[in-house]
Formats: sequence, C-alpha cells, structure tokens
Amino acid sequence: MGRSKIACALALLLLFATPLFAATPRAGLYVNRLDPSDAQARDFARPGWGGGLDISWPLDGTQGMLSAIGGIEVSSLLSKVKVFQDQLTGLRVEQHTDQFYGRLFVGGELGPHGNGFLEPYANAAIALVFYGINTNVVVPDDYNRENSINQLLSEQNEAAFGWSAGTGVHLNFGRWGIDGGLRFLKQYGVPQQLGDGAVTIQPAYIQSRLGVTLAIPH
Repeated sequence: MGRSKIACALALLLLFATPLFAATPRAGLYVNRLDPSDAQARDFARPGWGGGLDISWPLDGTQGMLSAIGGIEVSSLLSKVKVFQDQLTGLRVEQHTDQFYGRLFVGGELGPHGNGFLEPYANAAIALVFYGINTNVVVPDDYNRENSINQLLSEQNEAAFGWSAGTGVHLNFGRWGIDGGLRFLKQYGVPQQLGDGAVTIQPAYIQSRLGVTLAIPH
C-alpha cells in the first residue's frame, strides 16, 4: 500500500473517530414535582407541583461539554393538615399549612451540547430561594364545619440561601428536544414550619422534572 493510500486511510479514520461538537445553547420550559425528602418536612407538607424556565449555555473552549446554567422556578406544596388532641379534654385542633417555594438559580453543567441524540448531564447550582408559609389553626365543629373556629397562626415570606445537585438526560431532535431528570434541593434560613415557638427545620426536597427545550441560535 502506497504512502498516499495510508495517509488517506488515516485521514478518514481521524474524521470518523473525532466527534463533531455543535456546542448549541438551549432553553428549557418544564413542569416539576416537589417531594419533601425528610420526615419533619413530610409532616407539614405534601408533594406539590410547579414549573420553571432555564437556560444552558456551553462555555467556549470546552467542546460543548461544560456549560453555565441559570433559571427560575416556582412550586406550590399542597396543603397539609396535622391534628393535635389534648389527652385530658379530648379537644382536637388542626394545623393547616400551605407553602410556596421559588428558586432563582445559577450554576454549572457537565454534559454534551452537540449533535448527539442521547445527551446525559449532571449539574450543580446555588440559589436564592423564596419561601412562603401560611399556617392556620382550626378547632373543628364535627356537626357543622361552617361553625369551626379558624385563626391565622402565622404568615411568613422570606428569602433564603440554597443549593441543588442533579442529573438528567436530554433527547436531542435538532432544533428542539425533551429533557428530564432529578434534583436534590436544600435551603437554609427558611421560616418556621412547626408553628409559633417551635424549632426551625431546614427541609430538603427531591425534584423530578420533565420539559421541552429549544435550540438558541448564536
């Protein structure tokens, strides 16, 4: 085999062995389910639903494998009722807790942003968490619920620091795609969840998400 044929074969081998990276930024719109992941949080919140918008932008010089991410999302945790009963009198009191959870986050993501169909990734981010808790105390009337005694115990809305780490997979159809994954969310400095005079807990959540993405021309 001549030198020209060997050079041609090596060139073809190098061409097919080297992946092509388009480094395509993408924007995603998704729905999420938020599940309390610790026992104390589950006592005062049920899983909730929400949605969000995020952007993943590949960094120059990383061949589309490393990108900056950012986004915003909001979720509403479904109302949770906890019953307390006096052992002497038998008086029953219900505590109704409604919670709102929002995040503004930035971070980094490791995973391909190219021409492949299956694009797995892992990411981590820090977040500004907007947390609202509304707690009502109800002394129920078993004969007529309209005669129950209702009292607002507390209503708090605060900002807190948080972080997240997650993994997922992006199915790339070219100009659009489908994205799904899981994230662990943790935050610190949130309002009290257990009522007046109780200890403050720092709940954590598992977020499952599914959405669609669009390629961003650049």
